[in-house]
Amino acid sequence: MILKQYYLGCLAHASYLLGDETSSTAVVVDPQRDVEQYLADAERFGLHIRHVFLSHFHADFVAGHLELRDRCGATIHLGSHAQAEYAFVGMKDGDTLNFPGMRLQILETPGHTMESISILVFDLSTSPEAPYAVLTGDTLFIGDVGRPDLRASLGWPADELGAHLYNSLHTRLLPLPDATLVYPAHGAGSLCGKQLSSDTVSSLGEQRRLNYALQPMTKDEFIRLVTADQPDAPPYFTYDAILNTRERATLDRNLEQVLRPIDLTEILRMGDAGSQLLDVRNPAEYAKGHLAGSINIGLGGQYATWAGTLLDRGKPIVIIAEPGREQEAALRLGRIGFDHVKGFLEGGMRALAERPDLVWPTERLSAPMVAEELAGEDPPILLDIRSPLEWASRHIAGSVNVPLNHLQERIDEIPRHRRIAVLCAGGYRSSIAAGILHQYGVTHLMEMAGGLAAWEAAKLPVVCQAG
Repeated sequence: MILKQYYLGCLAHASYLLGDETSSTAVVVDPQRDVEQYLADAERFGLHIRHVFLSHFHADFVAGHLELRDRCGATIHLGSHAQAEYAFVGMKDGDTLNFPGMRLQILETPGHTMESISILVFDLSTSPEAPYAVLTGDTLFIGDVGRPDLRASLGWPADELGAHLYNSLHTRLLPLPDATLVYPAHGAGSLCGKQLSSDTVSSLGEQRRLNYALQPMTKDEFIRLVTADQPDAPPYFTYDAILNTRERATLDRNLEQVLRPIDLTEILRMGDAGSQLLDVRNPAEYAKGHLAGSINIGLGGQYATWAGTLLDRGKPIVIIAEPGREQEAALRLGRIGFDHVKGFLEGGMRALAERPDLVWPTERLSAPMVAEELAGEDPPILLDIRSPLEWASRHIAGSVNVPLNHLQERIDEIPRHRRIAVLCAGGYRSSIAAGILHQYGVTHLMEMAGGLAAWEAAKLPVVCQAG
Protein backbone atom coordinates (compact mmCIF):
# COMPACT_ATOMS: atom_id res chain seq x y z
CA MET A 1 0.00 0.00 0.00
CA ILE A 2 1.15 3.53 -0.78
CA LEU A 3 -0.01 6.59 1.15
CA LYS A 4 1.47 9.91 0.08
CA GLN A 5 0.55 13.31 1.50
CA TYR A 6 0.84 16.51 -0.55
CA TYR A 7 0.92 19.78 1.37
CA LEU A 8 0.19 23.11 -0.31
CA GLY A 9 1.56 25.68 2.11
CA CYS A 10 -0.11 28.82 0.73
CA LEU A 11 -3.56 27.30 1.32
CA ALA A 12 -2.48 25.08 4.27
CA HIS A 13 -4.12 22.23 2.34
CA ALA A 14 -3.27 18.53 2.49
CA SER A 15 -4.30 16.03 -0.19
CA TYR A 16 -3.52 12.36 -0.55
CA LEU A 17 -2.69 9.62 -3.03
CA LEU A 18 -3.49 6.08 -1.88
CA GLY A 19 -2.09 3.29 -4.02
CA ASP A 20 -2.64 -0.44 -4.23
CA GLU A 21 0.33 -1.84 -6.12
CA THR A 22 -1.18 -5.28 -6.72
CA SER A 23 -4.13 -3.90 -8.68
CA SER A 24 -2.19 -0.87 -10.01
CA THR A 25 -4.97 1.36 -8.65
CA ALA A 26 -4.63 4.84 -7.18
CA VAL A 27 -7.20 6.81 -5.20
CA VAL A 28 -6.78 10.57 -4.75
CA VAL A 29 -8.44 12.32 -1.80
CA ASP A 30 -9.21 16.06 -1.66
CA PRO A 31 -7.02 17.03 -4.65
CA GLN A 32 -6.01 20.58 -5.41
CA ARG A 33 -7.21 21.89 -8.77
CA ASP A 34 -3.83 21.63 -10.52
CA VAL A 35 -3.44 17.86 -10.64
CA GLU A 36 -0.12 17.28 -12.43
CA GLN A 37 1.65 16.03 -9.30
CA TYR A 38 -0.87 13.21 -8.76
CA LEU A 39 -0.65 12.15 -12.40
CA ALA A 40 3.15 12.19 -12.32
CA ASP A 41 3.36 10.15 -9.11
CA ALA A 42 0.76 7.65 -10.28
CA GLU A 43 2.85 7.06 -13.39
CA ARG A 44 6.02 6.78 -11.31
CA PHE A 45 4.41 4.19 -9.03
CA GLY A 46 2.90 2.30 -11.97
CA LEU A 47 -0.67 3.14 -10.91
CA HIS A 48 -3.84 4.33 -12.63
CA ILE A 49 -5.98 6.95 -10.86
CA ARG A 50 -9.40 5.29 -10.89
CA HIS A 51 -11.12 7.02 -7.96
CA VAL A 52 -11.21 10.52 -6.48
CA PHE A 53 -12.84 11.39 -3.16
CA LEU A 54 -13.91 14.73 -1.70
CA SER A 55 -14.25 14.53 2.07
CA HIS A 56 -16.73 17.42 1.71
CA PHE A 57 -17.39 20.46 -0.46
CA HIS A 58 -14.37 22.55 0.46
CA ALA A 59 -14.90 26.27 0.98
CA ASP A 60 -11.31 27.53 0.82
CA PHE A 61 -10.28 26.06 -2.53
CA VAL A 62 -11.70 24.54 -5.69
CA ALA A 63 -10.91 20.83 -5.73
CA GLY A 64 -9.47 18.95 -8.71
CA HIS A 65 -12.06 16.17 -8.91
CA LEU A 66 -13.33 17.26 -12.34
CA GLU A 67 -9.78 17.60 -13.63
CA LEU A 68 -8.98 14.01 -12.58
CA ARG A 69 -12.26 12.76 -14.00
CA ASP A 70 -11.50 14.37 -17.36
CA ARG A 71 -7.80 13.49 -17.45
CA CYS A 72 -7.95 9.84 -16.41
CA GLY A 73 -11.59 8.81 -16.15
CA ALA A 74 -11.60 8.68 -12.35
CA THR A 75 -14.92 8.01 -10.62
CA ILE A 76 -15.92 10.79 -8.21
CA HIS A 77 -17.01 9.75 -4.70
CA LEU A 78 -18.85 12.02 -2.25
CA GLY A 79 -20.70 11.54 1.01
CA SER A 80 -24.23 10.18 0.66
CA HIS A 81 -25.76 13.52 1.71
CA ALA A 82 -23.99 15.41 -1.07
CA GLN A 83 -25.81 16.96 -4.01
CA ALA A 84 -23.88 17.92 -7.14
CA GLU A 85 -24.40 18.67 -10.84
CA TYR A 86 -21.89 16.05 -12.02
CA ALA A 87 -22.14 12.27 -11.77
CA PHE A 88 -20.76 10.78 -8.55
CA VAL A 89 -21.04 7.73 -6.30
CA GLY A 90 -22.64 8.57 -2.95
CA MET A 91 -20.84 6.82 -0.09
CA LYS A 92 -22.71 6.05 3.12
CA ASP A 93 -21.44 4.94 6.50
CA GLY A 94 -19.74 1.54 6.30
CA ASP A 95 -19.34 1.47 2.51
CA THR A 96 -15.99 0.11 1.35
CA LEU A 97 -13.66 0.04 -1.63
CA ASN A 98 -11.71 -3.20 -1.60
CA PHE A 99 -8.36 -3.87 -3.26
CA PRO A 100 -5.92 -6.77 -2.89
CA GLY A 101 -3.65 -4.89 -0.50
CA MET A 102 -5.83 -2.06 0.77
CA ARG A 103 -9.35 -1.41 2.00
CA LEU A 104 -11.04 1.98 2.32
CA GLN A 105 -14.06 2.27 4.61
CA ILE A 106 -16.32 5.30 4.85
CA LEU A 107 -17.31 6.99 8.09
CA GLU A 108 -20.03 9.61 7.72
CA THR A 109 -18.83 12.45 9.95
CA PRO A 110 -21.18 15.45 9.53
CA GLY A 111 -20.50 18.63 11.46
CA HIS A 112 -18.13 20.83 9.52
CA THR A 113 -20.59 20.22 6.69
CA MET A 114 -23.51 17.81 6.43
CA GLU A 115 -21.94 15.77 3.64
CA SER A 116 -18.58 15.35 5.41
CA ILE A 117 -16.98 11.92 5.42
CA SER A 118 -13.80 10.44 6.85
CA ILE A 119 -11.98 7.53 5.22
CA LEU A 120 -10.53 4.62 7.17
CA VAL A 121 -7.45 3.16 5.48
CA PHE A 122 -6.58 -0.49 6.09
CA ASP A 123 -3.18 -1.82 5.00
CA LEU A 124 -4.12 -5.46 4.50
CA SER A 125 -0.49 -6.59 4.54
CA THR A 126 -0.30 -5.37 8.15
CA SER A 127 -3.78 -5.93 9.57
CA PRO A 128 -7.21 -6.41 8.02
CA GLU A 129 -8.89 -5.48 11.33
CA ALA A 130 -7.03 -2.44 12.71
CA PRO A 131 -7.06 0.70 10.56
CA TYR A 132 -3.65 2.04 9.61
CA ALA A 133 -4.91 5.62 9.21
CA VAL A 134 -7.99 7.78 8.94
CA LEU A 135 -8.27 10.67 6.49
CA THR A 136 -10.45 13.08 8.43
CA GLY A 137 -11.01 15.91 5.94
CA ASP A 138 -12.08 18.97 7.94
CA THR A 139 -13.78 16.99 10.72
CA LEU A 140 -10.67 16.50 12.86
CA PHE A 141 -7.47 18.50 12.51
CA ILE A 142 -4.19 18.17 14.34
CA GLY A 143 -4.88 20.30 17.42
CA ASP A 144 -8.39 21.36 16.45
CA VAL A 145 -11.67 20.36 14.84
CA GLY A 146 -13.48 21.76 11.83
CA ARG A 147 -15.44 24.93 12.45
CA PRO A 148 -19.23 24.41 12.22
CA ASP A 149 -20.17 27.95 11.21
CA LEU A 150 -19.13 28.10 7.54
CA ARG A 151 -22.48 26.89 6.20
CA ALA A 152 -24.57 29.52 7.99
CA SER A 153 -25.08 31.41 4.71
CA LEU A 154 -26.47 28.20 3.19
CA GLY A 155 -29.03 27.67 5.92
CA TRP A 156 -27.18 25.49 8.44
CA PRO A 157 -26.96 27.08 11.93
CA ALA A 158 -23.59 26.72 13.63
CA ASP A 159 -25.05 25.20 16.79
CA GLU A 160 -26.87 22.52 14.78
CA LEU A 161 -23.75 21.57 12.85
CA GLY A 162 -21.78 21.77 16.10
CA ALA A 163 -24.05 19.12 17.60
CA HIS A 164 -23.48 16.88 14.58
CA LEU A 165 -19.73 17.45 14.88
CA TYR A 166 -19.74 16.40 18.55
CA ASN A 167 -21.60 13.21 17.65
CA SER A 168 -19.27 12.45 14.74
CA LEU A 169 -16.19 12.82 16.88
CA HIS A 170 -17.53 10.77 19.78
CA THR A 171 -19.29 7.99 17.86
CA ARG A 172 -17.11 7.66 14.74
CA LEU A 173 -13.56 8.85 15.37
CA LEU A 174 -12.77 8.65 19.08
CA PRO A 175 -13.65 4.92 19.29
CA LEU A 176 -10.81 4.15 16.84
CA PRO A 177 -7.55 2.67 18.21
CA ASP A 178 -4.99 5.09 19.60
CA ALA A 179 -2.40 3.96 17.03
CA THR A 180 -4.55 5.07 14.10
CA LEU A 181 -2.75 7.82 12.19
CA VAL A 182 -4.77 11.00 11.63
CA TYR A 183 -4.33 12.72 8.27
CA PRO A 184 -6.44 15.93 7.99
CA ALA A 185 -7.16 18.14 4.98
CA HIS A 186 -5.66 21.32 6.50
CA GLY A 187 -2.94 22.57 8.82
CA ALA A 188 -1.78 25.77 10.50
CA GLY A 189 -2.78 28.89 8.59
CA SER A 190 -6.10 27.51 7.39
CA LEU A 191 -9.22 29.51 8.26
CA CYS A 192 -11.24 26.28 8.57
CA GLY A 193 -10.36 26.22 12.29
CA LYS A 194 -8.83 28.49 14.90
CA GLN A 195 -5.74 26.76 16.31
CA LEU A 196 -4.54 24.14 13.86
CA SER A 197 -1.11 22.64 14.47
CA SER A 198 1.77 22.98 12.04
CA ASP A 199 2.08 19.19 12.22
CA THR A 200 0.46 17.45 9.26
CA VAL A 201 0.00 13.99 10.81
CA SER A 202 -0.58 12.68 14.31
CA SER A 203 -2.06 9.65 16.03
CA LEU A 204 -5.55 9.45 17.44
CA GLY A 205 -4.12 8.72 20.87
CA GLU A 206 -2.02 11.87 20.73
CA GLN A 207 -5.05 13.92 19.69
CA ARG A 208 -7.14 12.36 22.44
CA ARG A 209 -4.59 13.69 24.92
CA LEU A 210 -3.71 17.08 23.45
CA ASN A 211 -6.55 18.37 21.27
CA TYR A 212 -8.57 20.91 23.27
CA ALA A 213 -11.83 19.99 21.49
CA LEU A 214 -11.54 16.27 22.32
CA GLN A 215 -11.34 16.71 26.08
CA PRO A 216 -14.26 15.45 28.22
CA MET A 217 -17.15 17.93 28.07
CA THR A 218 -20.86 18.05 27.42
CA LYS A 219 -22.25 18.61 23.96
CA ASP A 220 -23.39 22.13 24.91
CA GLU A 221 -19.93 22.97 26.26
CA PHE A 222 -18.38 21.66 23.06
CA ILE A 223 -20.66 23.75 20.86
CA ARG A 224 -19.88 26.91 22.83
CA LEU A 225 -16.15 26.17 22.63
CA VAL A 226 -15.89 25.44 18.92
CA THR A 227 -18.12 28.31 17.80
CA ALA A 228 -16.29 30.96 19.86
CA ASP A 229 -13.45 33.16 18.54
CA GLN A 230 -13.39 31.73 15.02
CA PRO A 231 -11.51 33.88 12.49
CA ASP A 232 -13.52 35.81 9.91
CA ALA A 233 -14.32 33.63 6.91
CA PRO A 234 -13.33 35.26 3.60
CA PRO A 235 -16.28 36.10 1.35
CA TYR A 236 -15.13 33.66 -1.32
CA PHE A 237 -15.67 30.64 0.97
CA THR A 238 -19.37 30.25 0.17
CA TYR A 239 -18.62 30.81 -3.53
CA ASP A 240 -16.04 28.00 -3.57
CA ALA A 241 -18.22 25.60 -1.58
CA ILE A 242 -20.99 26.02 -4.17
CA LEU A 243 -18.53 25.87 -7.09
CA ASN A 244 -17.31 22.48 -5.84
CA THR A 245 -20.83 21.13 -6.39
CA ARG A 246 -21.02 22.34 -9.99
CA GLU A 247 -19.93 21.24 -13.42
CA ARG A 248 -17.38 23.88 -14.46
CA ALA A 249 -14.45 24.54 -16.78
CA THR A 250 -11.25 22.75 -15.82
CA LEU A 251 -8.15 24.68 -14.79
CA ASP A 252 -6.13 23.90 -17.92
CA ARG A 253 -8.93 25.16 -20.13
CA ASN A 254 -9.23 28.33 -18.11
CA LEU A 255 -5.50 29.09 -18.13
CA GLU A 256 -5.44 28.82 -21.91
CA GLN A 257 -7.97 31.65 -22.03
CA VAL A 258 -6.58 33.97 -19.35
CA LEU A 259 -2.83 33.97 -20.06
CA ARG A 260 -2.62 36.64 -22.73
CA PRO A 261 -0.26 39.64 -22.80
CA ILE A 262 -1.91 43.06 -22.84
CA ASP A 263 -0.12 46.30 -23.74
CA LEU A 264 -0.07 49.27 -21.39
CA THR A 265 -2.58 51.33 -23.36
CA GLU A 266 -5.18 48.57 -23.13
CA ILE A 267 -4.37 47.98 -19.44
CA LEU A 268 -5.07 51.64 -18.70
CA ARG A 269 -8.35 51.48 -20.61
CA MET A 270 -9.36 48.34 -18.70
CA GLY A 271 -8.45 49.97 -15.40
CA ASP A 272 -10.60 52.99 -16.23
CA ALA A 273 -13.45 50.60 -17.06
CA GLY A 274 -13.26 48.94 -13.64
CA SER A 275 -10.79 46.07 -14.03
CA GLN A 276 -8.74 45.23 -10.96
CA LEU A 277 -4.99 45.75 -11.40
CA LEU A 278 -3.28 43.08 -9.31
CA ASP A 279 0.46 43.54 -8.70
CA VAL A 280 1.88 40.22 -7.44
CA ARG A 281 5.48 41.33 -6.86
CA ASN A 282 7.02 41.35 -3.39
CA PRO A 283 6.17 44.35 -1.17
CA ALA A 284 9.64 45.92 -1.39
CA GLU A 285 9.49 46.04 -5.19
CA TYR A 286 5.92 47.34 -5.13
CA ALA A 287 6.97 50.13 -2.74
CA LYS A 288 9.75 51.25 -5.09
CA GLY A 289 7.20 51.95 -7.79
CA HIS A 290 3.92 50.53 -9.04
CA LEU A 291 1.22 51.31 -11.56
CA ALA A 292 -1.11 53.92 -10.07
CA GLY A 293 -4.32 52.30 -8.93
CA SER A 294 -2.91 48.79 -8.57
CA ILE A 295 -3.16 46.67 -5.42
CA ASN A 296 -0.27 44.55 -4.19
CA ILE A 297 -0.94 40.96 -3.10
CA GLY A 298 2.45 39.30 -3.33
CA LEU A 299 3.06 35.73 -4.42
CA GLY A 300 5.35 35.29 -1.42
CA GLY A 301 2.55 35.22 1.17
CA GLN A 302 -0.98 33.88 1.53
CA TYR A 303 -1.68 35.16 -1.93
CA ALA A 304 -4.81 33.21 -2.87
CA THR A 305 -6.50 33.71 0.50
CA TRP A 306 -5.97 37.47 0.48
CA ALA A 307 -6.94 37.74 -3.19
CA GLY A 308 -10.16 35.87 -2.42
CA THR A 309 -10.78 38.12 0.56
CA LEU A 310 -10.16 41.48 -1.06
CA LEU A 311 -10.78 41.19 -4.80
CA ASP A 312 -14.20 41.50 -6.40
CA ARG A 313 -15.39 38.34 -8.16
CA GLY A 314 -17.58 40.48 -10.40
CA LYS A 315 -14.76 42.54 -11.93
CA PRO A 316 -12.03 41.41 -14.34
CA ILE A 317 -8.49 40.97 -13.00
CA VAL A 318 -5.31 42.02 -14.81
CA ILE A 319 -2.00 40.73 -13.45
CA ILE A 320 1.19 42.77 -13.10
CA ALA A 321 4.10 40.43 -12.42
CA GLU A 322 7.79 39.93 -12.93
CA PRO A 323 8.07 38.45 -16.44
CA GLY A 324 7.77 34.68 -16.20
CA ARG A 325 5.59 34.60 -13.09
CA GLU A 326 2.27 35.42 -14.74
CA GLN A 327 1.22 31.77 -15.03
CA GLU A 328 1.90 31.09 -11.35
CA ALA A 329 -0.21 34.12 -10.42
CA ALA A 330 -3.14 33.02 -12.59
CA LEU A 331 -2.88 29.37 -11.54
CA ARG A 332 -2.98 30.20 -7.85
CA LEU A 333 -6.07 32.35 -8.40
CA GLY A 334 -7.56 29.42 -10.29
CA ARG A 335 -7.08 27.25 -7.22
CA ILE A 336 -9.77 29.30 -5.49
CA GLY A 337 -12.00 29.55 -8.55
CA PHE A 338 -11.02 33.09 -9.52
CA ASP A 339 -11.13 32.41 -13.24
CA HIS A 340 -11.91 35.98 -14.29
CA VAL A 341 -8.31 36.94 -15.09
CA LYS A 342 -8.24 38.68 -18.46
CA GLY A 343 -4.49 38.78 -19.02
CA PHE A 344 -1.26 40.36 -17.81
CA LEU A 345 0.74 43.53 -18.43
CA GLU A 346 3.12 42.72 -21.24
CA GLY A 347 6.69 43.28 -20.08
CA GLY A 348 5.70 43.88 -16.47
CA MET A 349 6.84 47.16 -14.95
CA ARG A 350 9.29 47.68 -17.81
CA ALA A 351 6.25 48.71 -19.85
CA LEU A 352 6.12 51.87 -17.72
CA ALA A 353 9.72 52.97 -18.43
CA GLU A 354 8.48 55.82 -20.64
CA ARG A 355 5.55 56.71 -18.35
CA PRO A 356 7.00 57.77 -14.98
CA ASP A 357 3.85 59.82 -14.44
CA LEU A 358 1.95 56.54 -13.93
CA VAL A 359 4.42 55.10 -11.41
CA TRP A 360 3.65 55.65 -7.72
CA PRO A 361 6.06 54.77 -4.91
CA THR A 362 5.08 53.97 -1.33
CA GLU A 363 7.18 55.61 1.35
CA ARG A 364 8.68 52.91 3.57
CA LEU A 365 10.35 53.76 6.87
CA SER A 366 12.23 51.55 9.30
CA ALA A 367 10.74 50.94 12.73
CA PRO A 368 13.16 53.36 14.50
CA MET A 369 12.31 56.05 11.93
CA VAL A 370 8.59 55.53 12.56
CA ALA A 371 9.27 55.80 16.31
CA GLU A 372 10.97 59.16 15.68
CA GLU A 373 7.95 60.32 13.66
CA LEU A 374 5.61 59.27 16.47
CA ALA A 375 7.69 61.26 18.97
CA GLY A 376 7.59 64.40 16.82
CA GLU A 377 5.36 67.45 17.09
CA ASP A 378 2.94 66.26 14.41
CA PRO A 379 2.89 62.47 14.78
CA PRO A 380 1.15 60.28 12.22
CA ILE A 381 -1.78 58.04 13.04
CA LEU A 382 -0.44 54.53 13.51
CA LEU A 383 -2.79 52.17 11.64
CA ASP A 384 -2.37 48.52 12.64
CA ILE A 385 -4.18 46.30 10.11
CA ARG A 386 -3.62 42.95 11.86
CA SER A 387 -6.51 40.87 13.22
CA PRO A 388 -8.16 41.91 16.51
CA LEU A 389 -6.66 38.89 18.30
CA GLU A 390 -3.17 39.77 17.08
CA TRP A 391 -3.64 43.38 18.14
CA ALA A 392 -4.99 42.42 21.58
CA SER A 393 -2.01 40.13 22.18
CA ARG A 394 0.60 42.86 21.59
CA HIS A 395 0.55 46.24 19.88
CA ILE A 396 2.21 49.64 19.83
CA ALA A 397 0.70 52.12 22.28
CA GLY A 398 -1.66 54.55 20.59
CA SER A 399 -2.13 52.45 17.45
CA VAL A 400 -5.55 52.15 15.84
CA ASN A 401 -6.69 48.67 14.82
CA VAL A 402 -8.63 48.30 11.56
CA PRO A 403 -8.16 44.70 10.31
CA LEU A 404 -7.15 44.42 6.66
CA ASN A 405 -10.18 42.32 5.74
CA HIS A 406 -12.44 45.15 6.97
CA LEU A 407 -10.36 48.09 5.72
CA GLN A 408 -12.46 48.80 2.62
CA GLU A 409 -15.77 48.80 4.49
CA ARG A 410 -14.30 50.98 7.27
CA ILE A 411 -12.37 53.32 5.00
CA ASP A 412 -14.38 56.34 6.21
CA GLU A 413 -12.78 55.88 9.65
CA ILE A 414 -9.35 56.74 8.21
CA PRO A 415 -8.65 60.48 8.63
CA ARG A 416 -7.57 62.32 5.49
CA HIS A 417 -6.04 65.35 7.28
CA ARG A 418 -3.34 63.37 9.12
CA ARG A 419 -0.40 61.38 7.88
CA ILE A 420 -0.94 57.63 8.22
CA ALA A 421 1.71 55.07 9.20
CA VAL A 422 0.48 51.57 8.41
CA LEU A 423 1.88 48.35 9.84
CA CYS A 424 1.16 44.63 10.16
CA ALA A 425 3.15 41.72 11.58
CA GLY A 426 5.95 41.55 9.00
CA GLY A 427 5.19 43.84 6.05
CA TYR A 428 3.13 41.64 3.72
CA ARG A 429 -0.33 42.87 4.69
CA SER A 430 0.71 46.50 5.15
CA SER A 431 1.74 46.61 1.49
CA ILE A 432 -1.74 45.39 0.54
CA ALA A 433 -3.26 48.04 2.80
CA ALA A 434 -1.13 50.79 1.24
CA GLY A 435 -2.52 49.93 -2.19
CA ILE A 436 -6.10 49.94 -0.91
CA LEU A 437 -5.61 53.27 0.88
CA HIS A 438 -4.17 54.80 -2.29
CA GLN A 439 -7.21 53.61 -4.25
CA TYR A 440 -9.46 55.44 -1.81
CA GLY A 441 -7.45 58.63 -2.03
CA VAL A 442 -5.50 58.23 1.23
CA THR A 443 -2.09 59.09 -0.18
CA HIS A 444 -0.44 60.91 2.74
CA LEU A 445 0.91 57.71 4.20
CA MET A 446 3.96 55.62 4.91
CA GLU A 447 4.49 51.94 5.52
CA MET A 448 6.54 50.56 8.41
CA ALA A 449 9.00 48.12 6.82
CA GLY A 450 9.10 44.79 8.64
CA GLY A 451 6.01 45.50 10.71
CA LEU A 452 5.73 44.76 14.40
CA ALA A 453 8.50 42.17 14.14
CA ALA A 454 10.94 44.91 13.12
CA TRP A 455 9.63 47.19 15.88
CA GLU A 456 10.28 44.54 18.53
CA ALA A 457 13.66 43.64 17.00
CA ALA A 458 14.63 47.29 17.49
CA LYS A 459 13.77 46.90 21.23
CA LEU A 460 10.95 49.41 20.96
CA PRO A 461 8.12 49.15 23.51
CA VAL A 462 4.87 47.24 22.97
CA VAL A 463 1.70 46.86 25.00
CA CYS A 464 1.18 43.18 25.87
CA GLN A 465 -2.02 41.46 26.85
CA ALA A 466 -2.18 40.94 30.61
CA GLY A 467 -1.37 37.38 31.57
